[in-house]
Amino acid sequence: MIPAIMFYVFAALAVAGGVMVISARNPVHSVLFLIMVFFNAAGLFLLLGAEFLAMVLVIVYVGAVAVLFLFVVMMLDINFLKFREGFLQYLPIGALVGLVLLVELVMVFGSWAFAPEIAAGLAAPTPDAQTMNNTEALGRVLYTQYLYLFQAAGVILLVAMIGTILLTLRQRPGVRKQVVADQLARSAKDTLEVRKIPSGGGI
Repeated sequence: MIPAIMFYVFAALAVAGGVMVISARNPVHSVLFLIMVFFNAAGLFLLLGAEFLAMVLVIVYVGAVAVLFLFVVMMLDINFLKFREGFLQYLPIGALVGLVLLVELVMVFGSWAFAPEIAAGLAAPTPDAQTMNNTEALGRVLYTQYLYLFQAAGVILLVAMIGTILLTLRQRPGVRKQVVADQLARSAKDTLEVRKIPSGGGI
């Protein structure tokens, strides 16, 4: 009875927090509601017995990602009112993207409903909890059955990181930049000068 009550409490708070993330007018409040969603999702993972995923969710997402979002939003001087001015202009495109995502979700859940053997074929067998903990089981499934997808996700994140760096790179005149190749190509004759100073002849 108690786990069922905790499940509904965590689930309700997570859904409410998700709604507040997209409906809050202040971006700082949105990030705080996102942190609340992460904590409630970690509670759901604990109820499932996946304590490793719960700790990863709290440490990585709450301790790093969400806090980074919060600092970036607070430090950047962004005029969010200016962003909202073109809301009606991009509304048809946003509605089209949302419609495509909705159709894809209906197709996915519909395939599971009409062909339940698909979900059974994708699900990995659950290991015995007495012989293997969930961290080891997750590692085996992630690095064996889903190894190529895991590597593909890493490549996508790398491409996103490079794209972010290129978008934020600004060319400013008058700023001297470090060229590592030129520094490594220097010789001792170009950078050092040995002088013999007589005793008592220094400055």
